[in-house]
Amino acid sequence: KETEEVFKVKKSSYSKKIVKQLKKEYKEDLEKSKVRTEVNSPTDVEPPLEKTGQIKDIGQEDGTANSEHGEEEMEVESEKEEEKPKAGGAFSSALSSLNVLRPGEIPDAAFIHAARKKRQMARELGDFTPVDSEPGKGRLVREDENDASDDEDDDEKRRIVFTVKEKSQRQKIAEEIGIEGSDDEALVAGEQDEELSRWEQEQIRKGINIPQACIYQPAEVNNLYYQNTYQTLSYGSSYGIPYTYAAYGSSETKSQKTDNTVPFKTPSNEMTPVTIDLVKKQLKDRLDSMKELHKANRQQYTKHQQSREDSTKAIERLEGSSGGIGEQYKFLQEMRGYVQDLLECFSEKVPLINELESAMHQLYKQRASRLVQRRQDDIKDESSEFSSHSNKALMAPNLESFGRDRVIYQEQVKRRTAEREARRARRRQAREQTGKMADHLEGLSSDDEETSTDVTNFNMERDRILKESSKVFEDVLESFYSIDCIKSQFEAWRSKYFASYKDAYIGLCLPKLFNPLIRLQLLIWTPLEGKCRDFETMLWFESLLFYGCEEQEQVKDDADISLLPTIVERVVLPKLTVISENIWDPFSTTQTSRMVAIVQKLVDGYPSVVNAENKNTQMLLKALLLRMRRTLDDDVFMPLYPKNILENKNSGPYLFFQRQFWSSVKLLGNFLQWYGILSNKTLQELSIDGLLNRYILMAFQNSEYGEDSIKKAQSVIACFPKQWFANLKGDKTISQLENFCRYLVHLADTIYRNSIGCSDVEKRNAREHIKQVIKLLASIRALDHAVTVANDHNVKELKILIEGK
Repeated sequence: KETEEVFKVKKSSYSKKIVKQLKKEYKEDLEKSKVRTEVNSPTDVEPPLEKTGQIKDIGQEDGTANSEHGEEEMEVESEKEEEKPKAGGAFSSALSSLNVLRPGEIPDAAFIHAARKKRQMARELGDFTPVDSEPGKGRLVREDENDASDDEDDDEKRRIVFTVKEKSQRQKIAEEIGIEGSDDEALVAGEQDEELSRWEQEQIRKGINIPQACIYQPAEVNNLYYQNTYQTLSYGSSYGIPYTYAAYGSSETKSQKTDNTVPFKTPSNEMTPVTIDLVKKQLKDRLDSMKELHKANRQQYTKHQQSREDSTKAIERLEGSSGGIGEQYKFLQEMRGYVQDLLECFSEKVPLINELESAMHQLYKQRASRLVQRRQDDIKDESSEFSSHSNKALMAPNLESFGRDRVIYQEQVKRRTAEREARRARRRQAREQTGKMADHLEGLSSDDEETSTDVTNFNMERDRILKESSKVFEDVLESFYSIDCIKSQFEAWRSKYFASYKDAYIGLCLPKLFNPLIRLQLLIWTPLEGKCRDFETMLWFESLLFYGCEEQEQVKDDADISLLPTIVERVVLPKLTVISENIWDPFSTTQTSRMVAIVQKLVDGYPSVVNAENKNTQMLLKALLLRMRRTLDDDVFMPLYPKNILENKNSGPYLFFQRQFWSSVKLLGNFLQWYGILSNKTLQELSIDGLLNRYILMAFQNSEYGEDSIKKAQSVIACFPKQWFANLKGDKTISQLENFCRYLVHLADTIYRNSIGCSDVEKRNAREHIKQVIKLLASIRALDHAVTVANDHNVKELKILIEGK
């Protein structure tokens, strides 16, 4: 009844529209409060305003209260709520007895002042510690600041976490109006009682289900700052719930974690009904998901186990193989330092070795050039002496044809002639002592005799070069110039760590590394001399002969197997090239034989030399050909004399002619010694086209037709390699010998014509000469010419002559 009376009074003070708006806002605030209740702990939930004493009865007057009086009444009630203390204990009970007001009664100034005095007394006694008001209420804040306690640490420990949030003036009015109800909405009071009952049940249920209290952390901070502590108020004191929250700051509360909070959802009446099939389905889905998760975990476990086993094996393998890595690293570092020092040493010594080698080559070249020049001068002197074309009347009395002083020239010619004749006399005497005088022909001997002065100067210079060569490595340790020491270093590397040895291409570097040391030992090596030592018997060859030939199985494509062939290719062949170009004399049969022997030995014993792509071999063959062509152009001379002059076989022109002819035949034989090394085409071009057809056939035409010509022809044919004619098919010889064959046919006809009218003895001799000509033609496979000669001269023993060739 009281509530209805109050609501009637308020209804007359407010419009119906305002009342509906306030009730709507109150419900929204109530829903928000429920949401906070579900999210936060029970301590975060505000109790109903009616239970906490936050809502007071609003006084009313009988009769006609206007809206202005209602507003003043709300302001007084708001101020009274702001000044109302929020605490428990003795002070709370005293204040409750003091503030007993009748419903609708408005407290006056004396009542408010008495309440303040009571609160001041309670503050002095320590039973109550005020809480900071909201920031907007400056008067209460100033009074509370004056009452702050000095012992802040004790106050913080005694603070209570849970507080009731102050309501705004609109919320208080809305709550009052919503509780009172109106005539138009009769069910409002009943709904509020039902909501209050449901809220109490939810809080009781949460208090029972939650095992421990949680620290309240408000979602919205209203700038409340607790300066002092106050007496702990039991949460369930108003509702009869036996549960008390610990004071803020205690050790038990601090040890508790906010994560232990168990959210509790508001039970809903619209939940899906639980059936056995639903439970089975959920359990089955849960079991399937757990099985899939278990399967994935098993696979991951197996993968980790395999990874662990692989890692363990790798660790064991690395630990087992790491034993020799340190030693290998140390060895390779030492080898690196040794090779760097060796290369630095060679970078200083190789220029000296090159200078010494060049000096030795120049010394031999000067001697060879001196001998060649002396031979050319002798030929010129004899040619000018026996020339029938010289016209002394046309020459100046004191000058020869080239403008030189004739007296000086004649003195030089006399001196050279005397020396030449003296050398020939000594050679003739030596042949007589050895019994070779009968078989010797003038021009077959090599005029390579030197004077004692030249020999002495040559030996002195050579000794000086050798002495300088012995000083090249006198300031160097033996391990940096001895082939044995250097070889032992790389052999140790090969035997210990062959993989790194092969990766470093040491087998390809060793020939170049040993090159300067070997060239220093080959400094005086000249295969043209009879006393020259074979390079295969030298120390460097014997030292490197078995390098890389261990007892173990040979590795495929091992470069060390070809170490010696590579050294021969890069050291011996270049030296032979220099010798062939500057020192070798093709007119010397002895030098040519020795040169052919050494080259043939390289061709037969070293396959890399025969390789057509070998640049060093190509350079050697090119040097040989150039030297032979130069000799053919510069040193060959065939004089032409009338037959009446050549009839006197003791005259100087005849002897000079015979000497030049036999020297040309000797050169022909020297050229053809290169058969098997040079190609047949090249040899035929040099020997037949360049020498036989150009010079020797000219001498045949001036020779006496008879036994002398046959003997010379036999000497020429004896120089030809028999392999040229062994594989010829048909009755014709090689094309280059056609001129020589026609000369032999002409020789047979001349012999036959000269025998006509002679005695029978001379005719028989002529017939024998003709048969010899047929044999010569058959020996060079000129069967067509041999048949022609036999038919012309009625020689019936043709078959016997051909087979007995």
